[in-house]
Amino acid sequence: MNPEQQIAPASVPEQGSSTAQPGRMVSRSEIQTEKSLAEFLVQMDSYAPIIPEALTDYYLAQAGFECTDVRIKRLLALATQKFISDVATDAFQYNRIRQQASKDKKFLNKDRKTV
Repeated sequence: MNPEQQIAPASVPEQGSSTAQPGRMVSRSEIQTEKSLAEFLVQMDSYAPIIPEALTDYYLAQAGFECTDVRIKRLLALATQKFISDVATDAFQYNRIRQQASKDKKFLNKDRKTV
């Protein structure tokens, strides 16, 4: 039997587990996922995102989002940071491609004039 498919009784829930219900069997992959999530949330306690918390709080309040858990707010700030980073990277790559195409076009125009 594959270790991923083996199941453990849910009567002994993992620390911080909210999905374990009495009588329900929990797979090892679910337990591993919960452990990974718990470790991630512990890491979020010490993480300081680039986007200031006051700015995050302001825009979350403007959107009507109310949450007292700082880890959730930091997670949203991290997602925002990733989004901004992806947009900036894509814009940079697009600009490089456009500049390269411009250089290639100039090179082709010079060849036509000399022939």
